Amino acid sequence: MTEQTLPTCYRHPDRITGLSCTTCGKSICVECSRDASVGQKCPECAAPQGRARVVNARQTFGRPSFQTAPVSFTIMAITVGIFVIGLLSADADRWLFQTFAQANFLVEAGEWWRIFTAALLHGGMMHVLFNMYALYLFGPRLEQQVGSPAFAALYVATAGTGGMVSYLFGDIQQVSIGASGAIFGLLGAWMFVAWKMRGTPGGRSMFNQLGVLLAINLALPLFVGGIDWRAHLGGLAGGILIAWLWSVLAVGRPNARTIRTIIAVGVAVGAAVTAMIV
Repeated sequence: MTEQTLPTCYRHPDRITGLSCTTCGKSICVECSRDASVGQKCPECAAPQGRARVVNARQTFGRPSFQTAPVSFTIMAITVGIFVIGLLSADADRWLFQTFAQANFLVEAGEWWRIFTAALLHGGMMHVLFNMYALYLFGPRLEQQVGSPAFAALYVATAGTGGMVSYLFGDIQQVSIGASGAIFGLLGAWMFVAWKMRGTPGGRSMFNQLGVLLAINLALPLFVGGIDWRAHLGGLAGGILIAWLWSVLAVGRPNARTIRTIIAVGVAVGAAVTAMIV
């Protein structure tokens, strides 16, 4: 049995931490962490250059709230609200299902928007609670990092890529509902961020944890029926693609948040056009 020394903040040696600077690799605590376009930096590496701005991670990444992540909480409120309306009124539930569910035969008939709107509907209490809890875990911090418009576009785009893959490779009579494609899209974006940070202890830890979570969720369809695994894979691929494009085209640019939004919107449009023409 070997003894291991836990890493501590280089500025506060009494504080054990799993975070490290993505530039120099030094261990940092939450108080010393500064938000970067990908990951976090120590105060020295995050020092302002030109028009750059330092963001205090403790202030930015406290408990998620509507003020810090308005899009995430708005999506949660709308999705839960729609579910409650369906519970209270059978007629409303029927209308919502007929109007927004992804029925592949209707998508084929030209109602391409259903690959997006299916994310608003859920089939049961556990379904909606699980997806919204996952959104609560993965959404707010990502929204804070990339900006609310880009995050909203990412969520819609990955819902669309999930729906598009489900349509292309699923049965024509299949009807699907749920935000799982978009949730897997967020997971895919975080997986890419963790992979980019894999050279740091915090990045490796996050990547391993997300990898285990991903493996469990991908294995669920083997044991639980009625899960649209194609939508999961499509959303995951969409999230990874968008995060990769962000890292290539947006990181380091003064208008990075606008570029991120344009990229995610472009992916959403691509999913819609594919559903229209295939």
